[in-house]
Amino acid sequence: MSKEFKSYSMELAGRTLTAEIGRVCAQANGAVLMHYGDTVVLSTATASKQPREGIDFFPLSVEYSERQYAVGKIPGGFMKREGRPSENAILTDRVIDRPMRPLFPKDYRNDVTLENLVMSVDPDCSPELTAMLGTALATTISDIPFDGPCAMTMVGLVDGAFVINPTNDEKRVSRLALTVASTAEKVIMIEAGASEVPEQQMIDAIFEADKVNKQLIAFFERIRSEVGKEKHSYESAAVPEALFEEIRRVIPQEEMETAVFNDDKLTRDANVDRLTEKCKEALADREEWLSLIPDAMYQYEKKTVRKMILKDHKRPDGRQITEIRPLAAEIDLLPRVHGSAMFTRGQTQILDVCTLAPLSEAQRLEGMDVDLKMKRYIHQYNFPSYSVGETRVSRGPGRREIGHGALAERALIPVLPSEEAFPYAIRCVSETMESNGSTSQASVCASSLALMAAGVPISRPVAGISCGLVTGDSDDDYLVLTDIQGLEDFFGDMDFKVAGTEKGITAIQMDIKTHGLTRPIIEEAIAKTREARMYILNQIMNPVISEARAEVSKYAPKIVQIKIDPKKIGDVVGKQGKTINKIIEDYDVQIDIEEDGSVNVSGLDKDKIDRAVKTIRDIVTDIEAGQVFTGKVVRILEFGAFVSLTPNKDGMIHISKLADRRIAKVEDVVKIGDEVTVKVIKVDPVKDRIDLTMRPSDLNQ
Repeated sequence: MSKEFKSYSMELAGRTLTAEIGRVCAQANGAVLMHYGDTVVLSTATASKQPREGIDFFPLSVEYSERQYAVGKIPGGFMKREGRPSENAILTDRVIDRPMRPLFPKDYRNDVTLENLVMSVDPDCSPELTAMLGTALATTISDIPFDGPCAMTMVGLVDGAFVINPTNDEKRVSRLALTVASTAEKVIMIEAGASEVPEQQMIDAIFEADKVNKQLIAFFERIRSEVGKEKHSYESAAVPEALFEEIRRVIPQEEMETAVFNDDKLTRDANVDRLTEKCKEALADREEWLSLIPDAMYQYEKKTVRKMILKDHKRPDGRQITEIRPLAAEIDLLPRVHGSAMFTRGQTQILDVCTLAPLSEAQRLEGMDVDLKMKRYIHQYNFPSYSVGETRVSRGPGRREIGHGALAERALIPVLPSEEAFPYAIRCVSETMESNGSTSQASVCASSLALMAAGVPISRPVAGISCGLVTGDSDDDYLVLTDIQGLEDFFGDMDFKVAGTEKGITAIQMDIKTHGLTRPIIEEAIAKTREARMYILNQIMNPVISEARAEVSKYAPKIVQIKIDPKKIGDVVGKQGKTINKIIEDYDVQIDIEEDGSVNVSGLDKDKIDRAVKTIRDIVTDIEAGQVFTGKVVRILEFGAFVSLTPNKDGMIHISKLADRRIAKVEDVVKIGDEVTVKVIKVDPVKDRIDLTMRPSDLNQ
């Protein structure tokens, strides 16, 4: 153990948070072994010594690595080694990245990697939260330039009361899953999933988390004062002011405003490209500046757009500050799928397709969550290059696509019917047809429509919208924009996405590029998103479809769910599966049986499903004297005939019980394969024998 090893602890929501500094990873720029209860995460921050050449962005990488040993498991598969990151790990990367990135210098070009290694998991102490706190502290005490510390807190809502960093049991019954990151002064990130939580209650929850964050930041500041390293100097990548002056001379402010003041994205991009070429020609003799011109033009365009919005209240496409772009919605675009819908907002367009399947096709999850084994609702989002007029081969979903899909999924889960009411696995796929801002919220709207078109009885439609922000020199110099397009997102300070129903919020995701938001900004943004959401629901979506269709598509499987005594599962399955396989073959159905006796029978023909269900009920129902069955003759002997009552039970009709008259031969009345109606006259469980009659006089009694 290092001689410099120090340990710091505080109580956080009834559990001990401990940061060990100097115990491991002495060669990293910053490292913390963070304990929360029995959860242990190693968080490290490292930076390259020199800037990366030829880039115009800050190269930050965030990694959250799960190890199966942390939950006492050995990985599956042939290699017995962890494979690609789980979806939860990718989403955690994003949640850590979003508040950290704005706190690094904008002109910093050194590679920075923030890594988290999950080494032990206490189910009641979130490893994701522990990693978030460890990352913030490791970067704060490192020599990497960083305007922190920041801190993060999770909030639940149980029985009407807020719960800080809820335990596993509390998460199961919570109506809210909220994560908030803050600096000492402001809120810098919000991520939430909620069961239609009212706007004011959501605001109160955000600032409950902010209070706890301030306590954590005071704890981090104490640690930094004792063990924090001096921040290293770096080579600034800022554009020289002299170059800006020359560009303004070549391209006056009015000319740039004219170029960007256009409601068509492609035209606007072409205008700016033309001005960039003009600038390169005018400054061709200044070779040292040529490589900097694209970045300088980007910043010039950014300053122009921000000035137009904040000072002149003019948006690039001419809209009013609270005006939503033109909207359109339609359903049933694709004839053979189970449900389809398209939602268009300006130059953003999503086509969503809903597919229904038996619960056995739900997604099996492998990860460190001890509770979640199956995911019944799957929402996936695709963003091809043609949606923004670019040429790039798709290599599968990246972190952004996975994040957008998860956000829409989170927004819609609260309105889905229970498995008992609607025993289906559900997959929605949002295909981006065109993109110019907030495709994730367009996918929420399109998915809500597609679900209803598919006959999924959601409790209420869900809509989503995004607000933006442009700030000035003081906290009260700002403008909140409704429905931001791509340019306003790129050049603005905030992307505040809110989805919900008429009753309340179901999901929030807030990204910022500044050092945080004040309470008035957050309150105004939430109020404006509600106003826009209600307009979208009432004026655009509800006129197209306002509730689920009464029946699923004729192309979707029909599912009937019944419960049987778990002790009778073996009777349904039969020896080596013969009984259940015969039912499947006879009726062209799929049968899924759970350990608790839940049986789902699915297929395309409802009549066949009903007959299969009747067969299963017959199998598990104890046969008693007096019951009447219709079955096939399966065997004939000299003294009588055997009739199949259920797939695993036969009864015998003695020759004397075949008719009300004397019979010479059994074959005079029945033959193998005949379908006959019989009545049970005696059940002998000891001899495993069932006696039947088909005499009309007995049947009529």
